[in-house]
Amino acid sequence: MNFPPYINTPVMFDPKTGLADSQPPLERHYSDMKNMYLDEEARQKLEDNGNALLYHFYDFGVPEKEGDLAFGTSIVYPGKVGNEYHMTNGHFHTILDTAEIYLCQAGYGMMMMESPEGEVIFKEMRPGQSVYVPGRYAHRSINLSDTETLITFYVFRADAGHDYGSIKTKGFRKIVVENNGSWEVRDNPRWKA
Repeated sequence: MNFPPYINTPVMFDPKTGLADSQPPLERHYSDMKNMYLDEEARQKLEDNGNALLYHFYDFGVPEKEGDLAFGTSIVYPGKVGNEYHMTNGHFHTILDTAEIYLCQAGYGMMMMESPEGEVIFKEMRPGQSVYVPGRYAHRSINLSDTETLITFYVFRADAGHDYGSIKTKGFRKIVVENNGSWEVRDNPRWKA
């Protein structure tokens, strides 16, 4: 039987960086996050001043079929756009009622989860802590540290799929910002019903 490469050769993740040795990760820079942050002017300035990398994640090409599991690491670097912390785009699963598990390996962050009906859940993440994202919930990783990289390992049903479009179009109902040295949740004035 022909097995995919990750069956015959285990993927090695560097515990300090979260990076794998087998292939380059997918990258998201400031230019990939247009209209995702409340302060679009600040985001544009960061794009114009070097367009730094915000986060990485992996797609190892696991077949998108029932019974398989997709996995990888997500690596979100510290920083803010305006007073909003660095974060991932966030997504629903295309098969809405499919869950995902994240295990925090390094850093300090948060998982923001939102159901289509508008329930929003926040779970802080520190090394060794896991977060179970229930089916039907969009989810986004947020790095709450000014200095540490947030590294999480994730696993989900391989055929779950990703719906990024709903988040790009509507946004999340809430945003997480820095206020006097700690995080604070606010309503997102750009959220579209």
